[in-house]
Amino acid sequence: MATQVGDIRAEMTDRSNPAASALGYVSRNLLTILGLIVLAWLIWRGVSTIAAGEYTLETFVRQLIFGLAQGSIYALIALGYTLVYGILRMINFAHSEVFMAGTYIGFFFIDAMDHSGFLAENTAISLLIVFAAAIAASVLVAVGLERIAYRPLRNAPRLIPLITAIGASTFLQRAFQGLFGSSPRVYPDVHFYVFPQIFNTLECGVAEGVEVCRGLDLISGRYNVNVFGVELVFRPIYFLVFITAIIMMVALTQFVKRTKTGKAMRAVSEDKATAALMGINVDRVIVTTFVLGAALAGVAGVLFALYNSQVTPTMGFVPGIKAFTAAVLGGIGNISGAAVGGLFLGTVESVSPSLLDIPSQLKDVIAFGVLVLVLILRPSGIMGEVLTEKKA
Repeated sequence: MATQVGDIRAEMTDRSNPAASALGYVSRNLLTILGLIVLAWLIWRGVSTIAAGEYTLETFVRQLIFGLAQGSIYALIALGYTLVYGILRMINFAHSEVFMAGTYIGFFFIDAMDHSGFLAENTAISLLIVFAAAIAASVLVAVGLERIAYRPLRNAPRLIPLITAIGASTFLQRAFQGLFGSSPRVYPDVHFYVFPQIFNTLECGVAEGVEVCRGLDLISGRYNVNVFGVELVFRPIYFLVFITAIIMMVALTQFVKRTKTGKAMRAVSEDKATAALMGINVDRVIVTTFVLGAALAGVAGVLFALYNSQVTPTMGFVPGIKAFTAAVLGGIGNISGAAVGGLFLGTVESVSPSLLDIPSQLKDVIAFGVLVLVLILRPSGIMGEVLTEKKA
């Protein structure tokens, strides 16, 4: 009551003194004003670069395609962050190592199949095995983290699980370095040919005196194409990553909205105690949440390695930070927001350096600068943070 009276007095004082009211308005909205100024400068810089002829349509399309592929990886990882946050209200900073674990274990499977010749002879089956191994490794690490590191701290102050997650991230990095060494591992080149009847002039060669055209190389192919007069280097793997990510994100959304387990997840997110009283096994729901996020991270890891090749014990750090940034950009706790944030961030960091005529080494500065700018202008994120009634 005293606070309300104080607020009323302050409001009356502001109304009686227009100068003080204007100063208070400016001070309260200074960050917004600065954000709008920065946004205006970025737009002016981009328009100037285009007007000067230093940025072409060909460059934009090429960078947009790569940005969407990279953003798809961020989005798949970001879904793990946003799922766990939606249930436990904690940031699982060890999720980047869940991503790394799947990618790393997947390497040993694909490398073994490559040396045995099984990869070249049965490419589709080999890729399915690699994806399954990566998902299993990521899920195992995620479930272990939940059971050992997070469950005992479930009722602790929120800062304690956060510090624990950072410690778990460092532990997993050092554990993989100790077990497998710190030298980079390189995924082998994978050639997966599809649609030979449609693409009957691609990947042609002579076998036993007969010319054979194997079709479109979906993983390692690079093709020069002309689209409406724009010369591009077409890499099917980028479209494969983007389409796979979209399918998995739509599937996850439908799973959460329509299945019994998804409804249980939403109930636990709203109120764990009430959900438990209604017969929902809260521990099982939380483990399921970690499993779903880890499975998406495992898929993202293999897709990332198929076009990026190198894997190391520390490879999860940068994509993990970017994915967390994407989750916050889209609206933490919002599944659709994580997807939009990932695609938006990947596109921005791919397109911005050339468009703004700045060194490409500054793309990380741009990515995190965009995060700050979005949070200034829209603190809840692009799609809005999903808040439970209790939290709101």
